Amino acid sequence: MSNAVTALNGAAWSDGIAAISEAPLQGMITLRGDLSASKVIKAATRVAGVKMPEAGGANCNGDSGLCWMSSDEVLILCPYAEVAANLAKLNKALAKVRALAVDVSDARALFRVSGEGARDVMAKLAPVDVSPKAFSIGTFRRTRMAQVPAAFWMQDEDRFEIVCFRSNGQYMFDLLKVAAQKGSSVDYF
Repeated sequence: MSNAVTALNGAAWSDGIAAISEAPLQGMITLRGDLSASKVIKAATRVAGVKMPEAGGANCNGDSGLCWMSSDEVLILCPYAEVAANLAKLNKALAKVRALAVDVSDARALFRVSGEGARDVMAKLAPVDVSPKAFSIGTFRRTRMAQVPAAFWMQDEDRFEIVCFRSNGQYMFDLLKVAAQKGSSVDYF
């Protein structure tokens, strides 16, 4: 069996106003169901080890967490090596509930934008207010970045995490690099 690798083998770039890097392998499980149902909440929070986020939020701790995707969908983050076990736990806990849990780890790419210019980079690419007042740690948005469907959240005060389809990985990395070029700061934030 072959070894799992990220979309861009850990590509990184830091010659601009923010550092751009592909994150290491990340476990990702999409869970669809009634997010107000106690069994769904209990199953998701047990696997992720964090509380269920509010709409438009992400609750993360290291490489584990829950990201609100829509009114009936959360993205569960977990260590890559634990995806199969966590998926089995979810399926067992939700056997009598109308819900669907799917491993999407290898279908997604995860990038990080960090540094003082991180907000500038994100503001250039997504139709989202990323000002500190509107977008803080734990805020989550599902949107488009240029031509790519994506979702992103703030993990730390100067670091955004971006998830997109793996097939768009190279385009996203290049897009982020262009938006982070030296001298491209908008000095708004």
